[in-house]
Amino acid sequence: MTASTPRPPYSVAVIGGGPAGLMAAEVLAQAGVQVDLYDAMPSVGRKFLLAGVGGMNITHSEAKPAFVNRYRERREDVGRLLDGFDAGALRQWIHDLGIDTFVGSSGRVFPKDMKAAPLLRAWLKRLRDSGVQIHTRQRWLGWNGQGGLRLHGPAGEHSIEPDATVLALGGGSWARLGSDAAWVPLLAQRGVTLAPLQAANCGFDGASWSALLQEKFAGAPLKNITLRLAQEPARRGEFILTRSGVEGSLVYALSAEIREQINQSGRATVWLDLQPDRPQDKVEAALAKPRGSRSMAKHLHGQLGIDGVKAALLRELTSAEQFADPPRLAAAIKALPLTLLSPRPLDEAISTAGGVAFEALDAHLMLNAAPGVFCAGEMLDWEAPTGGYLLTACFASGRAAGLGALHWLQSLRV
Repeated sequence: MTASTPRPPYSVAVIGGGPAGLMAAEVLAQAGVQVDLYDAMPSVGRKFLLAGVGGMNITHSEAKPAFVNRYRERREDVGRLLDGFDAGALRQWIHDLGIDTFVGSSGRVFPKDMKAAPLLRAWLKRLRDSGVQIHTRQRWLGWNGQGGLRLHGPAGEHSIEPDATVLALGGGSWARLGSDAAWVPLLAQRGVTLAPLQAANCGFDGASWSALLQEKFAGAPLKNITLRLAQEPARRGEFILTRSGVEGSLVYALSAEIREQINQSGRATVWLDLQPDRPQDKVEAALAKPRGSRSMAKHLHGQLGIDGVKAALLRELTSAEQFADPPRLAAAIKALPLTLLSPRPLDEAISTAGGVAFEALDAHLMLNAAPGVFCAGEMLDWEAPTGGYLLTACFASGRAAGLGALHWLQSLRV
């Protein structure tokens, strides 16, 4: 190349086609960088599309201090990412794609049509119009001896040598959609500090249910109840009884705390209130009314409306003596202990905790052990409940990694 020949634009490889990778690609392409995005699956955004089944909850309207606290121990790290791209910025970004949003009664934010596919289509069009080249069925295999990226596709293995790399490979849940955690040993070999991946926003198994409960009530929802762990405030909602335990939104909301107690003690006890709108003395008074020849089960139904799966679970978790004694039964209705022993397998979880430690990254999300390589999305060591918090942090970290790669490329000009 002669002195008069202009240098071609810098090239960046983005590995992973979820929200974090796509956002990093957008930031880089808009700055004039040549971006090639690689994904192991036949198409990009597969887990994003799955998240839209039943309603695309994109973010949350909660005030920022409370929003940031959703990220638990990593609230400060994720908070810095959100300083650059918060829920309001994400909504405006969606509007710029030509898609309206609205705030639901729970504070969750949705696209107007509640669907993920139109948003993804509009986004991919904008990315392609900006020059992003998307390569599917390309699995990243790590680095070769010269520092190039190894990729394996339909035509076999090949290597590329971009000026910078953004890794946005997801966590370890839903492997069939691409998040298979195959990157963990590759980064460990480079000396990157990693926290073990654990299930987050997941169901839990407990002691074996009776055959009757399994056969008749597995899959049944318990509605209008509260759940609490130890001395923490009770949360209201619903969850689903499974053949081996529990799952659903109310369980997911406390899954991090439940998981950590299991990690520490080998088990966790949660407490259910089957009648959250009645104080215990009112429940006890209702049960103390004469029931004549009626069974206690019929008495429960007639006085408190407890039947079906609630009555079955109450019977499952109390002794015969407790079930027959109104004061003790009233106490159980208001605080029914349920022991949980293990999270469901990682691949069944909505998301994962653990991954690349923030301490392994600089302020621009570049790996200290691999200059020019940036990480974003769920492969970072943070977790959050469902409700739009997961996606918001993925978008924010993807943007930060893209800006970090730009900062790195600019340093190469010096």
